[in-house]
Amino acid sequence: MSTALSTRDADETRPLLHDHDDHPHPYHSASSSRTQSPEPAEPPSLNKISRSDLIWVLAGLWSAVFLGALDGTIVATLLSPIGSYFNESNRSSYIGTSYLLSVCCFTPLYGRLSDILGRKGAMLLALSLFGSGTLYCGLAPSMDALIVARAVAGMGGGGVMTVSSVAVTDLIPLRQRGLYQGMTNILFGLGAGLGGPLGGWMNDILGWRSAFLLQMPILVFSFCLVALKVSIRLPDEIQNQPVRAKLRRIDVLGSFTLVGTVGALLLGISLKSTEELPWAHPLIWGLLLASAVFGAAFIWVETCWSPFPVMPMRLIRQRTPLFVSLSNFFGSVAAFSMCAQDSTARASKLTSAKYFSAVRLSSSTDTGLHLLPHSVAISTGSVFAGWVMRRTGKLYSLTLCSCLLTVVAASLVAMWNENSAAWHLWLDVAPQGFGMAAVITSTLIAMIASVSREDLAVATGITYLFRTTGQVIGVSLSGALLQAILTTKLRERIQGPNAFEIIEQIRHSTTIIPQLSPELRKAAVDSYADALRVVFICQAVLNFMCFLCCLPIQENPLPGSHEEQEEAWKRRDSNRTESDGEESP
Repeated sequence: MSTALSTRDADETRPLLHDHDDHPHPYHSASSSRTQSPEPAEPPSLNKISRSDLIWVLAGLWSAVFLGALDGTIVATLLSPIGSYFNESNRSSYIGTSYLLSVCCFTPLYGRLSDILGRKGAMLLALSLFGSGTLYCGLAPSMDALIVARAVAGMGGGGVMTVSSVAVTDLIPLRQRGLYQGMTNILFGLGAGLGGPLGGWMNDILGWRSAFLLQMPILVFSFCLVALKVSIRLPDEIQNQPVRAKLRRIDVLGSFTLVGTVGALLLGISLKSTEELPWAHPLIWGLLLASAVFGAAFIWVETCWSPFPVMPMRLIRQRTPLFVSLSNFFGSVAAFSMCAQDSTARASKLTSAKYFSAVRLSSSTDTGLHLLPHSVAISTGSVFAGWVMRRTGKLYSLTLCSCLLTVVAASLVAMWNENSAAWHLWLDVAPQGFGMAAVITSTLIAMIASVSREDLAVATGITYLFRTTGQVIGVSLSGALLQAILTTKLRERIQGPNAFEIIEQIRHSTTIIPQLSPELRKAAVDSYADALRVVFICQAVLNFMCFLCCLPIQENPLPGSHEEQEEAWKRRDSNRTESDGEESP
């Protein structure tokens, strides 16, 4: 049995493309010595902490995750009041855009930082940046200052999910890890769900600044618990280094080119959607071209220059890490293609919600109730996936079945029409949320189970990079696609005097549709139905792409105890060292 597992691990860590690594990995010598020595070279890890300490550690990590989700929806609710306060409503969308771009750019950097500064150091850095940015948002004297403060908060927000995920993996055996990830996702969903009404209530009672300032007690609570309770030990060759030596391990050039690649790409796509600029606009194609140049430079730096790359190319060339990353990208684009950008309100709204308000002409209350099954399914899907992995120790069949569930759900939604039964409108969206939540959880565990211990943090950062990038692209491109098709259909159906003004009103607000004359109302409803159907079809295609990317993911054993976890890591370290030795010229 052990021989079979060893062979499987060796196959998993072999690159898809032959690669001559001129820079041996810094852990190779340490991993080799640990494998040959009868006693571990490093002291016992934090895996042996007591249950009470584990609860306090998780409280510190998860309170930060909850706060990050809460903050996002609170700010989305406050965009209009903030824009009115500074008399710059036309720029209020940049408050959300600056935060989201910053999160996407800096998320992958925390994987390597958590290996250099330690889990505690990286988490405290993330909380410090997030806290200082949030505090200054509450004190910002101008819109420009607020936008910059949100970008600073995003630099920390990008690390909260990544570092907390890495830290929990250090503490929890993989077989149980999925269940804890499900609990994390429930807290994240709870924070996101509470943020909207809480932000509106704070704005009405205390003003919009209070929504930022009153986050500080939760942040201080999380900071103190992380500082006092988190003490995960790194390998000795890093743990015992002086600070200057640790800082030299930071891949400055790789980090700069990665931020340039992701930032330019997402900024170009976001501006295309929010400002409704054509693709031929110099700003749009210039940003996309800059992203391509930065991307080429990033690949060269990580492959040929950096001794401690922020994103090792050898990981991307491995089978499971590559396809986990792609499945997370396509899955996130599909899930967030259900979000369309409202050009007037400058806030994200579920595309399915727009279907009920613009096509079915439902009230806001009825629309919200129709989305409730989807919200419940997201919370339960992740926990269900964790329970299955804990019970069976398997994830491959779970991943494929969950992904097929999203394809079926998206196909059913794409077939909605005026003759669809009421129960279809209530239940068809639920499998999408359930399946995608399960896929996101199981593929994260698949990624962790496929890499060696020294690559754990970096691989987690890569997963979150592809996930957050897919989210931004899904929101932006679906919004652009919806508006483009909607405009074309409205121009075909609405002619005559004042047609331009009527079309613009319909495009920017669905609340005006019930007040239109019967002819104009039918034209608006039919146009929205046509445009939304295309978005739903694209979502089904993207979910199918996610399914195809899940097929090559390899089934790896999920250790059920700390001892099994240590043995699996040592075996994978040994196989990795032997594999790299065979490839060396």
